[in-house]
This record gives sequence, structure tokens and C-alpha cells, in this order.
Amino acid sequence: MNVLVLNAGSSTLKFQLIRTDAELVTTDADERRADGAIERIGGEAVITTRAGDSGPSRKTTAQLKDLRAAIDWVIRWLVATAETGVQSVRDIEAVGHRVVHGGERFVTSVLIDADVIAGIEDMIELAPLHNPANVRGIEAVSQLLGEVPQAAVFDTAFHQTLPEHAFLYALPYGLYRRHKIRRYGFHGTSHRYVAHRYRRLTGRSKEGTNVISLHLGNGASVCAIKAGHSVDTSMGFTPLEGLIMGTRSGDLDPAILDFVAHKEGLSDAAIQTLLNKQSGLLGISGITSDMRELLAEAAENDDRRAWLAIEMFAYRARKYIGAYLAALGGADAILFTGGIGENASAVRSLILDEMDWAGIAIDTTVNQTLPGGTDGRISTEDSRIEVWIIPTNEEVLIARDTMRLVSGIPVPY
Repeated sequence: MNVLVLNAGSSTLKFQLIRTDAELVTTDADERRADGAIERIGGEAVITTRAGDSGPSRKTTAQLKDLRAAIDWVIRWLVATAETGVQSVRDIEAVGHRVVHGGERFVTSVLIDADVIAGIEDMIELAPLHNPANVRGIEAVSQLLGEVPQAAVFDTAFHQTLPEHAFLYALPYGLYRRHKIRRYGFHGTSHRYVAHRYRRLTGRSKEGTNVISLHLGNGASVCAIKAGHSVDTSMGFTPLEGLIMGTRSGDLDPAILDFVAHKEGLSDAAIQTLLNKQSGLLGISGITSDMRELLAEAAENDDRRAWLAIEMFAYRARKYIGAYLAALGGADAILFTGGIGENASAVRSLILDEMDWAGIAIDTTVNQTLPGGTDGRISTEDSRIEVWIIPTNEEVLIARDTMRLVSGIPVPY
């Protein structure tokens, strides 16, 4: 089955065309036939495309006034490009959408109908920057491809197995009852994928495996996964909570907000901008939100604040690992994924520094030399807790869920 996977934002669109079926899934042989991204939708859009799994990337521009026009461009490009294997729109057999917020209603991936769209719209208050674009993407596909089946795969669904004592905040309980203020968690599709991939690589059973997954990128989160189910995660009511990120503060004392607003004369909107766009690695270093640039600056110029940002990032992650080892009662493995988790060997080393008390021992050579984009164990043979790098692949999981739903196969959560 050819599944078009879409990740729609307010002015961006990422896409992949993936061929998958029940047999290909069992051997991890899903085939990526095309992928790309469109930025600056609403004007002269910048379009990056790649046909095939390893072909060259190409860039072009086009006037695309809205998301519907962007999706129409993608469909036309897929049909016009021989390497994609799509000769007509009928060859696009299903469409899977990344949807950011499913609230408490959506605990698994679902086929989309009018009731599901209404449910996604009900969550707009919780994800005002993302869910509206997700709905527009779904509606655009309906207009362009007619009755093609569509599925929604929610970032929050994997975390709906959190127990009440983990997802509630210590606020008046009525606030949860009236407004559903609770920990929702995000990056669920990524955490779910790497946990499954780890079990596939090691032959472990779902029921007998506990892992801690670290999705480290510009956005970052940690997840404690017990017997295949999320039991705690660092992101909360919004993606702001938890780890230090590229421009997000992560955990802080909420009393700071009123104090800073008063001292600096900032509005509520300005405080939100401060926390989400001016803090994190960027705010600490004063240089950049990009970990690659910080590592280079620290190595080449021994910049104190670059080092400080890196050390704070690693320290916060290490604290969460310790907390989740306690929550799980121990773990079989720690899994690194995301742009930083997969590529920054120095950051991985800093995070796991001085964790020999937990029986964690890193093979320094393997950690530094494992090729990017490669699954691999970087802990020593005698390490009590394994440490792995597992490149995430949220798109293939969305394609698999979509295929299963269309084919009537149960979706494993």
C-alpha cells in the first residue's frame, strides 16, 4: 500500500510517500519512495524534494497561497516523478496525518471521519498552533483526493497510558475536571517507534522490557516505557515542560514568571515568547539554539556560556534518567534518538557521565564512531543497562498505523 504521510504546520508541510504492508512491517522493509518539505507557504514557498530512498535532494520555489495549494503541488510532483512509482492519484492509496494533540479522547490512531475531525477541532484550545493546520491538511486531502482513506496519528496518544498519579498536577482537582489540565506529553510517536525498534533489534518481549527513551533535538523529551507502555514523560500540559531545549526553558519555578513580568514590564504574551522562543540553549549561551554550533564554539573558542548551555542540557537529562530509573524500578536500556541524541556523541557522554552507580558503562570508541543514521549499541558488554542509538522514524510508524487501520489490522499501542 502506498501511504502519503503529511505533517502540516501553519506555514510548512513535510511529507513522505511510503510503501508498506503487513508483510513488509514484519521485516522492517517498508520502502520510502519520496520525501520533502515546503516552507513559507502563503507566498513564494521554498520546496525541497527527494525521489526514492537515497536520491539527491532538489530545491525549487513556487507561489503557494495556502496549505491546500501546497498539498496539491506535492500530489502533482509525485505523479510527474517516475522514481516515486506513482503514475496517477489512484496510486496514493491512503493518507496518514501527524496530529499533535488528541487530548484524552484519542488513545490510539484512528481512521478519520467527521466525528474525528470534530474531536481534533475540540483540542484546538490545547494546541492552537498545530491542530488547526492538521484539520486544514485533512480537509485539503478530501478536496483533492476524494474518498481516499485518511488516518490520524496523535503525538499525545502513546502517553494516554500514564497513571493518574503521573499525569495529574498538584493543583485543585477541579481544574482537571473542568479544564482537563494535566500532563499530556508529546513526541509519543517517536518514543513508541524507538521502543518497538529496540525490541525488534534485541528480540525482547514487549511485556518483559523497560526502557528510557530520550528524544533529543530542538524539542526534547524523555519517556519511561514499561512493558511497551508510557508511564511517565517529561513534557506536560504543553511541550514547554521538562528538558532544556533549543529555545524552550523546560522546568522552572512558576513564581519566576510574575517576578520577571513585574521587573521587566512584560505582558503575558511576551512571557510566553520568552519561555518558548528566547530561552533554553539560546538563552543560556546567548549564541545559538543549535547544539552543533554550541559544540563547535565550545571546542574552538572555549566559550564559557556555550559550555554552560551544554552542561545544563546534559545535567537536566541525567536528572530525568535517574528519576525514571526510580519510577520504573530499573531499566533494560536507555535509548537515544532525535538530531542531538543520534549525532552528538559528546552530549551522550556528558549525560551518562558519573552514572556508573547505575551500572552504565559506555564504549567510548563505539559512541564516537558509530555512523549517523545507524542503529547500534554503544554500551560495553558488561554494562548492566544497555545504551543504544536508534534513529527515529515517525513517518514510517504513521504509514504503518494508516495501513493497519485501512486493512482492518489492530494497531499495536
